[in-house]
Amino acid sequence: MRKIMGLSMSLLIISLFFLSACAPSEDEALELTETAAKTVFEDNTTEPNNTLDSFSLYLPSGYEIIEESQSNLLLESGDQTFILFYNALEDTTSELNYQAAEANGNNLLLQSFEDEGRFAFVKVSESGDEYELQVGVGGVKITTQTSIRQLEDYTIEMMQIATSLAYTDQD
Repeated sequence: MRKIMGLSMSLLIISLFFLSACAPSEDEALELTETAAKTVFEDNTTEPNNTLDSFSLYLPSGYEIIEESQSNLLLESGDQTFILFYNALEDTTSELNYQAAEANGNNLLLQSFEDEGRFAFVKVSESGDEYELQVGVGGVKITTQTSIRQLEDYTIEMMQIATSLAYTDQD
């Protein structure tokens, strides 16, 4: 019985070691998140694949629009929820959402990027035992709650969505 308990405990410790070795440290995850946001922002090749009344945008495979209201979209991918806020009165160079994130404080990561005609940012903050991830381009921002393991992947998808949003002319 004692051997079985010892063997079980050894297997548990080894399993925990391997599981923790697979997850990036918080610092590594934040660095990967910043790099992913900057890379997608600079790439800027994502074309819209969904058209709504006042704008079009790219949605990655598996994403669905669950609810649409004035200035907001509720998106889902599997069991993950994303809130997309858009302000058509703010152009692609607007820093309003970034300034709000900066004023909020308590950010583990807050990094901005800009080029001719666009301003973007990525923000990560702690939210209980998860992380709040926010990505924005001009008057568009997308927010979700996620684990450290998913920060980089969701950053890529969220920045693809944010950089693709294009308003349609309303006559």
